[in-house]
Amino acid sequence: MKDFKTTADIKLPKDPFERIIGQGEAVKIARLISKQKRNLLLVGPPGTGKSMIAQAISSSLPKPRYEVSILQNDKNPERPIVEIRSLKESNKPAPNDEIGDIVSPDDVPFFVSERLGFRCKRCGASSSYTVSVCPSCGADKVLRRGVSMESVSQLKPRSDILRVATTKRNPNGKEEQIIYERMADGKIKILTKNDLKKLEEMNKKSQRKILVPLNRSTFVQASGASETELLGDVRHDPYGGHRHLGTPPYKRVLPGVVHEAHEGVLFLDELSTLGNLQRYLLTALQDKMFPIVGRNPTSSGAAVRVDGVPCDFILVGSVNINDLPTIMPPLRSRIRGDGYEILMKTHMEDTKENRYKIAQFTAQEITKDGKIPHATKKAVDSLIEEAKKEARIVDDASGISLRLRHLAGIIRMAGDMAVLEDSEFIEKKHIENAIKNSKSVEEQLTERYGSSWKAGTSDFAAKSPKPGAETA
Repeated sequence: MKDFKTTADIKLPKDPFERIIGQGEAVKIARLISKQKRNLLLVGPPGTGKSMIAQAISSSLPKPRYEVSILQNDKNPERPIVEIRSLKESNKPAPNDEIGDIVSPDDVPFFVSERLGFRCKRCGASSSYTVSVCPSCGADKVLRRGVSMESVSQLKPRSDILRVATTKRNPNGKEEQIIYERMADGKIKILTKNDLKKLEEMNKKSQRKILVPLNRSTFVQASGASETELLGDVRHDPYGGHRHLGTPPYKRVLPGVVHEAHEGVLFLDELSTLGNLQRYLLTALQDKMFPIVGRNPTSSGAAVRVDGVPCDFILVGSVNINDLPTIMPPLRSRIRGDGYEILMKTHMEDTKENRYKIAQFTAQEITKDGKIPHATKKAVDSLIEEAKKEARIVDDASGISLRLRHLAGIIRMAGDMAVLEDSEFIEKKHIENAIKNSKSVEEQLTERYGSSWKAGTSDFAAKSPKPGAETA
């Protein structure tokens, strides 16, 4: 092992693939997965690093480039429209910003500038509307709200914008209504009544709900507990899509994890628990898109269907060896035809390099926990001996166990003991005590009674009445 006094001296790798312990072949293929956009099935017992591999793959993917939105369909509200926008398109200014003339506060009438909070009532000096006291004379600037425009237009202003309405006489003698709207950047927009009508029409056309945002994680983990979680759904509304009482169908659409993982990694832990839902997952993998429909036939959402929702993701599934027969053959064929199946290792050779990897793993777990101190070299040596013992007992192999979840539990328990004793580091005695206290209930029963069967009979004998005793 490399020289170190405590795990605090160990420099942790920045590359997430290098933090995966003892799975060299799996890591080699995982690096290809992120570059070639392949699928992956990880087979092995719990605690061998399957979720870490999936997270490492997602961390090496580029940021998502597209945003998925659902738009109102005025002709057929029960069939909302899918819109996919790129980064440039989503950052384009809204059409509302292109309507009206933008001027500075000094270019509007005095009373308008005053009502919008730019001009002082006492001295007439101009300043930002965010300043409550005039910097020139020290008077309080009263931000009087202007006439509400809800009576003129149903277009509601944003909370950070204030409007003032007035009228002006045209050369032909007719009066025209003018609206002065304060912008968030400190400027003023001049709108006419016709401008407001245009804004209303544009808002109706741009009714949208962002289903999958642009700024999202490239790692989505799911259990597949229900169809709604996996495939999405449409919320129920007792008033359905009623124009005045109900919620529009496009606002009730919910994405599934297959859609949220678009351009990323979908990690399905214990893939065998999906059951019949595997056939839907197979369709999503093949078509790269999956419709969202109402899953409850008695719900108002059952009549809603959204076609063409993209779901182009990398599937990383995990399964135990005994559960392999429960995976649908077509799904396994799809994964193998466009990806890899990897059998996880349960132990590694007892070498100096691999012993140092256990030390690195200890440092990683301590850093991840953030509530326990670092461990000494002797404490790590004691942990390695426990890993060798577990490889011998569980896997009948000579080497160091890679069932790291059990070792992580020992590290945390030893750290808690060190904190309880106000110890600066996790010592060898803390690891030894943690090993004793981390035994399962079955192991404790065997140690106490010789076997769990004897424990049951002993418990029964203790509760049984003694011969000659009175019974009810």
